[in-house]
Amino acid sequence: MEIKADRERCVGAGMCVLTAPEVFDQSEDDGRVVLLTEHPEPDQVDTVQQAVELCPAQALLLAGKHRAADG
Repeated sequence: MEIKADRERCVGAGMCVLTAPEVFDQSEDDGRVVLLTEHPEPDQVDTVQQAVELCPAQALLLAGKHRAADG
């Protein structure tokens, strides 16, 4: 799975950081999204997907989504 962030579209709402702080951060300079990793771990897929859906500016894109296999 790969995450893309469009910093030009980002409005700095911080929903991604609140939802998946291990994957997203905000720049101290302009408050826009900063990716901590472009390739999150499989156990982070659901929270990353939720962050993508919650982004009010639609500045996040998730490609190659793979869900962890159920037990």
